[in-house]
Amino acid sequence: MSDSQKLIARADYHLLVVDDDDRIRSLLKRYLTREGYRVSAAADTLAARNLMTTLAFDCLILDIMMPGETGLEFTTALRAQSDVPIILLTAKGDAADRISGLKIGADDYLPKPFEPEELVLRIDAVLRRGATERASQTVRFGDFEFDIARQVLTRNGQTVRLTTGETGLLTTLSRRAGTVVQRYALAEALGAGSDRAVDVQMTRLRKKIEREPAEPDYLMTVRGQGYRLLADPV
Repeated sequence: MSDSQKLIARADYHLLVVDDDDRIRSLLKRYLTREGYRVSAAADTLAARNLMTTLAFDCLILDIMMPGETGLEFTTALRAQSDVPIILLTAKGDAADRISGLKIGADDYLPKPFEPEELVLRIDAVLRRGATERASQTVRFGDFEFDIARQVLTRNGQTVRLTTGETGLLTTLSRRAGTVVQRYALAEALGAGSDRAVDVQMTRLRKKIEREPAEPDYLMTVRGQGYRLLADPV
């Protein structure tokens, strides 16, 4: 693959860099942008959460040692509702830290200091692994296709932007397509405080998918139980 082809392929992916060190965050954003990715940055997990409510990301580069909520705590919370690839960065490079990060669901681990080029290679490797898994983790319904591994929804090949909550809801339903998922189970998967929060996310998701949100074709309500995704036969 030529350098120009790599830039075109990387332009399809949106990365989120989360690091409280202004210098490192700025350096990584500039370098990764120059390498062809779309890149956003956040100084802490609160700012990251705010970005993720409106933007979909393909990979997170996440510092562990941050004030407030740590990278490990953030990873644990994310894994309850999302499979987005996560690469952890930290000044601690011993085996115990690496194992802790991988156990809670991180996809890779890079100790500081590191060469930016090595980070790019690791990002590419994580994204390639996701690409090889997509074929067996895709759900289709009507004009839509949802890639469970990458958590990307497309309509006739065009990406449909989803918030983190909408993505988590569609991911949970897609993994059990055709079966009823109880509202309390959806609330747990989303980390929502109540069943009502699930209903709010469903209303928003239907507006992006259904021709008539009040009379859905795919995201079905099962009265007294929960919701079901009606997917096309495999």
